[in-house]
Amino acid sequence: MFDKLFLEHPRAVDEGYFEHFCVAAGFGSRMFVASLACLVHAAIPGLFVRTGSTAIRQLHERMVTNRRRKAAPASDMQDLYGLSGDAI
Repeated sequence: MFDKLFLEHPRAVDEGYFEHFCVAAGFGSRMFVASLACLVHAAIPGLFVRTGSTAIRQLHERMVTNRRRKAAPASDMQDLYGLSGDAI
């Protein structure tokens, strides 16, 4: 049970527990600040016009695009040897 709650997911994304804690806490902090800016923007539309969308774009870049880059060596090997993903 301990492994499932604390270690399984960090391993799945190729991180240790504390590394995952720091990354997730950073994401959560950024989303919290962006959500406050969005709430202010709802009341005063001239403020924080791009804050929410900028935060989403940057977080997506960090979480999805960079994770794909981290996995790039496997795809580079596939390209090098002409293998499909199923063959590896």
